[in-house]
Amino acid sequence: MKEWIALNMTPGVGPRAAARLLERFGSAEGVFGALRSELERLRLRPEAVESIALRDRMAAAALELERVRALGGADVLALDDGAYPALLREIPDPPVTLYVRGEWRACLEAPCVGVVGSRRCSTYGQNVAAQLARELAARGVTVVSGLARGVDAAAHRGALEAGGRTAAVLGTGIDEVYPRDHRRLAEEILTKGGALVTQFPLGTPPVAENFPYRNRIISGLSYGVIVVEASELSGSLITARLALEQGREVFAVPGNITSRNSFGTNYLIKGAGAKLIQQWQDVVAEFPPDIAAAILPPEAKGKGEPSHAHPREPAGLSEQESAVLKLIPVDAPAHIDALAEQSGLPVQELSGLLLALEMRELIRQLPGRCFVRRL
Repeated sequence: MKEWIALNMTPGVGPRAAARLLERFGSAEGVFGALRSELERLRLRPEAVESIALRDRMAAAALELERVRALGGADVLALDDGAYPALLREIPDPPVTLYVRGEWRACLEAPCVGVVGSRRCSTYGQNVAAQLARELAARGVTVVSGLARGVDAAAHRGALEAGGRTAAVLGTGIDEVYPRDHRRLAEEILTKGGALVTQFPLGTPPVAENFPYRNRIISGLSYGVIVVEASELSGSLITARLALEQGREVFAVPGNITSRNSFGTNYLIKGAGAKLIQQWQDVVAEFPPDIAAAILPPEAKGKGEPSHAHPREPAGLSEQESAVLKLIPVDAPAHIDALAEQSGLPVQELSGLLLALEMRELIRQLPGRCFVRRL
């Protein structure tokens, strides 16, 4: 194992260089047993040749493995390890090591779907991401995303709300969480049977060049990737392109043509081969037939009304609570003054009803005393 970790830590050796080395020498052990002249013939960067020839990362790799396992529930998987995710191994130039933490076996052995989208998503995008993740996770599908703000966070939370599993792929070391305000979300993922995954060594900071590598893992672990919202220059479009290159399905949620966040998803549907989806069945129908048959109900043939068209109608609400809930839309925020006017209730009484609905997680409060219904 330490040779694989050392190879991953070797300066100047990225996934492509590692793939060339493994193709030539067969294994990480073979790489570190190679002659300097053999390494030089592969036209590696000089610092990579020097590091491999001197085996100067071995002590650091042994210490790295000890530190990872000391985190609790964490380990490192090598490319030749039987526990390494089979789908990820199939992509071009897969990461030579994968750092995992939490219930990673259960997460990564289940069918996985990536959910990605804009960090600055709309209320509609946030709701759709959460709903799709909730319904997929409730049926045993692992929701894979990148722990970013916006759509990613909504997808993770949707899966957790369903009591299902979600895996967060990091652009940092397994001991780091970015953004920092998602530390609590990362802990919740771990405590509720999810997993954290990365290819980067411990202590790796969140530098920009790491995130395309993270995106390759999101798509590489998944049967398909759902893009919920994406602007013209969104990183989610990179994930979609990587998924297509890896032979994965790409799904896109259609959006308002006047919204900048809909440009990417509508473009994917229009000209990049993405499948338009309206419900979770649209996604599962594209799984391998045996897996799809085990998840889809007998009557579901990829048809029917979109599952997110009708918000939840919970039992146990008072007549006033139910009336107020029906006034709150799922796709746009409603200001408390507008709700007061529509309901005919005094603002003070309305505030109490809204608080009760919020405590039952039926609505969310947005800045400026606006409210939106949760799906």
